[in-house]
Amino acid sequence: MSNDTQFITGLIVKAPNERAPEYVKAKLSIKREELIGFLQQQTGDWINADIKVSQGGKWYAQVDTWKPDGGQRQDKPQRQAPEREASNGDPATGGFQDDEIPFRQFRHHSYF
Repeated sequence: MSNDTQFITGLIVKAPNERAPEYVKAKLSIKREELIGFLQQQTGDWINADIKVSQGGKWYAQVDTWKPDGGQRQDKPQRQAPEREASNGDPATGGFQDDEIPFRQFRHHSYF
């Protein structure tokens, strides 16, 4: 990983207001022309960034320049999906009961 810090010009990150709900994690402001200029200088389809806090308490967005090298990322362990027991053995549902699936197909009934 490169030690060169690359900031995202035109993207300002701030801590959320102290009265903001818990689910608000950061506040972003965009200087449109500056951000467009920054984006036009970049290559590739994606720009990944990390939101960080400086030692002085200032929030900022830093470009994540990590590139895969064919192996697993060494600086961060890979997350694995938790294993769960299947509720039944029906392969059509992947072993899940209908009430465990967040989306369900509903039958359309015609009343005419």
